[in-house]
Amino acid sequence: MDTTDNVFIEEDDVIQQKKITDNNQNKKKEKLSISSPEEEVNYSNIYSAGKIKKNLRYLKLLSQNFPTIARASTEIINLEAILNLPKGTEHYISDVHGEYETFVHILNNGSGVIKRKIDDIFKNTLREAEKKTLATLVYYPEKKLKLLLKEEENTDEWYRITLQRLIEICRAASSKYTRSKVRKALPKDFAYIIEELLHENENRFDKIEYFEKIIDTIIETERASKFIVALCKLIQRLSVDHLHIVGDIFDRGPSPDKIIEKLIKHHSVDIQWGNHDILWMGAASGSKAYIATVLRICARYNNLDIIEDSYGINTLPLATFAMEFYSDDPCKYFEAKNFPDGTTDKKKFKLIKQMHKAISIIQFKLEGQIIKRNSNFNMDDRLLLDKINLKNNTIAIEGKTYNLLDSNFPTIDKKDPFKLIPEELELINKLQLSFLNSEKLQRHIKFLFNKGSMHLAFNSNLLIHGCVPMEKDGSFTDIQISGKTYHGIALLNKMETIARKCYFNRNNQSCENNEFDWLWYLWCGPNSPLFGKNKMATFERYFVKEKEIHKETSNAYFNFRDSEEACNNILKEFGLANKKSHIINGHIPVAVKKGESPIKANGKLLVIDGGMAKAYQKITGIAGYTL
Repeated sequence: MDTTDNVFIEEDDVIQQKKITDNNQNKKKEKLSISSPEEEVNYSNIYSAGKIKKNLRYLKLLSQNFPTIARASTEIINLEAILNLPKGTEHYISDVHGEYETFVHILNNGSGVIKRKIDDIFKNTLREAEKKTLATLVYYPEKKLKLLLKEEENTDEWYRITLQRLIEICRAASSKYTRSKVRKALPKDFAYIIEELLHENENRFDKIEYFEKIIDTIIETERASKFIVALCKLIQRLSVDHLHIVGDIFDRGPSPDKIIEKLIKHHSVDIQWGNHDILWMGAASGSKAYIATVLRICARYNNLDIIEDSYGINTLPLATFAMEFYSDDPCKYFEAKNFPDGTTDKKKFKLIKQMHKAISIIQFKLEGQIIKRNSNFNMDDRLLLDKINLKNNTIAIEGKTYNLLDSNFPTIDKKDPFKLIPEELELINKLQLSFLNSEKLQRHIKFLFNKGSMHLAFNSNLLIHGCVPMEKDGSFTDIQISGKTYHGIALLNKMETIARKCYFNRNNQSCENNEFDWLWYLWCGPNSPLFGKNKMATFERYFVKEKEIHKETSNAYFNFRDSEEACNNILKEFGLANKKSHIINGHIPVAVKKGESPIKANGKLLVIDGGMAKAYQKITGIAGYTL
């Protein structure tokens, strides 16, 4: 058996070799040549009888990248050295909610990492105003550069000083990494020059002229502006080693598609799915209930342009349907949020209200159908259309009768209120085809599946958007799915498997497929890890004035977040028993104006809801937190 150039060893050969060794005690032990005839390694030193098959599988995989002992040893040395470098900065952002401009600003400044680095480097050698200007240049190099150059009389001198300062910042930002890693991050056009400037000490007597000549040549060849932009973007990249998005990229804000495009280009990112992400992922999977909900939320926040302009999904069938069935309906309680004050486009304003109400009723019907065929969801309290009394315009909820704010339901049959009329069925089928065939939407959702998960253990920290469903006694909630019981990490893993199966089988779905119903459960189910409340009172907020019935009670998990013992139990459930481990949460904004802290359980749990959606800022009193 010739293994001169690799460690790929055939399993049958190894087993046969073991037999020879066992049956011939008087013979010398056979040896396997691993790398070269000179590097023979005794078989018994590598393999034990019970581990042959297990080790062999790993060796085969390793041999693809490390075909010789020399190569493998070099890699071990490299990895051991890297472990002694300072840890790279991780940036955690949650609940972006389509607010692209805010997101980009936080991303560019690394939540203040770059400004702190500038303060550390220049301390008292620069005035505060100069440090702020330098920081802004790094955040927005193209825009800030144009403004600064307009104010400068001696641009060459300004270039020289600015380049030297940026090189200092770049050196500090790159100090955590190996040269190899920094080299891979360098912009191609200036890679050689930047590497020289980063690794040469301009204070050494014999290097001063060399260093200055590089700077002068950059200016003389009129490449200074481009070089500054390249340095600033390199500083941004090196300042944050890895980005975590802890859920909710979509909904409320106007540009989730731009955020996804930005993340696709990011050098190192992972995503933990939020309930608003799973909503769009379900819609892209073809779930009609999810499609209706996506359209309802877009209409509610005046963001239908995302559907039509960004994702190329035709909303004309919905507009036509709404004008036909709700033409005389003022739809008073379906006014879009974020609609410009004093708008003169009355027709558009009215049409969006009609579309909003039309798709809302379709959503309630589709959700009712799911609940009725899944009694194990325990969501019968969400079956409300059949509780409407059309004679006196009231509804019975939780044993009480309430007056309806709006009692015009032209598409509801009191004998079968959850049945779609033919026109509604035709509409939702058309919309389903459009969602399934939107190339850009499918590309974005595939990215969420490729980079995302329900939870993530990263550097001993547990990242989850919502919660781990719990009971009032602190135990994990049991949920039966297809005859098996799941809780804790097993529940989140099962839900993730369901989401993936539904998406990658999206063209073969049927209404009877229970997994697609469980996918919908993730959006608003009472024990959904992504939702974490006993109900979603959407219908009540539209149709019932009394706020007592709008209340949604949070899962017990959110009470136990303040308990260090409970947090340790959760970490243990996810295999993180390290004393330095934390839980990092998004989902629920921190009510700072009520005295709530984002740091809970003696620092074991950190809440980083970014609060970027303007609708939340009345609750929090601030925008939110990043980490």
